[in-house]
This record gives sequence, structure tokens and C-alpha cells, in this order.
Amino acid sequence: MSEKIFTLHRGKRPLLVSLPHVGTEIPKKMQADYVPHALEVEDTDWHLASLYSFAKHIGASLIAPKYSRYVIDLNRPPENTPMYAGANNTELCPTRSFGGQPIYVEGHEPDEAEIEFRRRTYWQPYHDTLGIELARIKEQHGYAVLWDGHSIKSVLPWLFEGKLPDLNLGTASGTTCAPALVQALGHLLETHGKFTHVVDGRFKGGYITRHYGRPHDNVHAVQLEMCFSSYMLEEPPYMVDAARAGRLLPVLRSLLLTALACDLQPEVSTPPLAGGAGGVA
Repeated sequence: MSEKIFTLHRGKRPLLVSLPHVGTEIPKKMQADYVPHALEVEDTDWHLASLYSFAKHIGASLIAPKYSRYVIDLNRPPENTPMYAGANNTELCPTRSFGGQPIYVEGHEPDEAEIEFRRRTYWQPYHDTLGIELARIKEQHGYAVLWDGHSIKSVLPWLFEGKLPDLNLGTASGTTCAPALVQALGHLLETHGKFTHVVDGRFKGGYITRHYGRPHDNVHAVQLEMCFSSYMLEEPPYMVDAARAGRLLPVLRSLLLTALACDLQPEVSTPPLAGGAGGVA
């Protein structure tokens, strides 16, 4: 079934781009349980598959799902614990939109059995493949970089105060990648100057970044949350703004190329000379 629920392009370089929220479909058998507005799947990461399509041409792998986050959120823990303690959160199988409105007809929210079914059917195959692809990349190159791509409305009072910066890098406060990588990415954003940005602000990285980012094991993960306003109109029908997207794409490309150029090769220890330390026989 995995062939039907996501697509995977295998590249030749040590970078995997994950786009867990680009899916727009809700299975027909589920649609009657949703309120009409929810079927518009407004919290989709609109147009990211198109924006990131260049990643294939620079040699990266890319994985993207078919189904909407309203079916299941691939960037939430399987045990359904909150990602951000003390703040409003959406669940593994979301029951509210990012605006805080219910997305299910009252009484039709998924129960525990339905959530487990969706976890096994949609969540697990995606994550099994993520893990396998990262292992393949690491085996081939000695390390792997996971880039988790997201986008969101710039103003969502139910989730955060004020307006988000245009570009939000998340590394779980520096724990999911080598310091050299986040420093290089942050420096690029500082010098580029076209977009406001923050590192480890409101969005520090979701489950995918936190779970797979293990720099001590030579797997480095970074999340980029981009505001819709940096490349598209923020209201339906959510059309790409060609001028904005034209400004963003060179920055996005530079970020991925910077991740590829960063020296993340694991150090190879030199065995001691015969006779012990210093090589004295």
C-alpha cells in the first residue's frame, strides 16, 4: 500500500527532503465525518512539492505523502503526545484546524481504534521509509541530512501570538544537527537579507526533526517552516504569487546547497602505532 500513500524519489547525494504535509486527499469513506469546510484542507503546506522539485535536480532524495494531515499528521509522535507543552497543539489525528475550529461533525471524531488504524495504514509506512532511506544515505555517504519542509499562515492566533518571521529554522535548540550546519544556514539567512527569519523560535522542529536528528550517529535534521506570505496568497484559493516565489526560490536553493556543502563527514580516528602511545617500542 505504501506505493499509493506517498512518493519517494531516491537521489545520489546525502540529503533527504521530507514534505509531510503536502497531501490533500481525504479517503472517500471518511469524508462524511468531516465538516464541509474541513474538506478544503486549508492547513495543507500548499505548493511545497512544486517549490522543492529542484531538490531532485541537485541530487537529493524527496518523499511526499498523498493524504492530508487532516487524516493523520505525519509530523506528530505515534503515541499522540503534544509537541509543544503549554501551547495549543493539533493531534496525531487532528480534531481542530490551525484556526481552532472543529474539523469533524460532532460525535464523528476518530476513536482510539480508528486512530490506531490510521497510524498503521498511513503513518507507519511513511516513517518506515524515512528510516530506510536515511540508513541507505548514511551507508553510502557516511552521514545523512534530513530537511523537513513545511509552510503555514503567517498569522494564526490559536497557535501563536503576532506574525511569524518569513523563514523559521528549527533544530530543537541545536540538538538535531551539528553546530556547523545550523551556523552555516543561519549565516546564509543573515547575509541574504530578503526575508525575516529566526532559528529555534516558535517552531523548533516537530516529531520528524526531533526523532531522526541524531548528530552523534551522523544523521542531521533541520526543519524549515515558511510563511505562506513568502511565496503565495494566504487566502483561498491559495494561489502562488509568482513574484514572491521568484524571490524565495534562490534562497531555498541556497539553503539546500549549503546543507550539502557543509562538512559533516564523520571523523576517522587514526589507529595508534605499534608499541603504544607515541609509537615508542
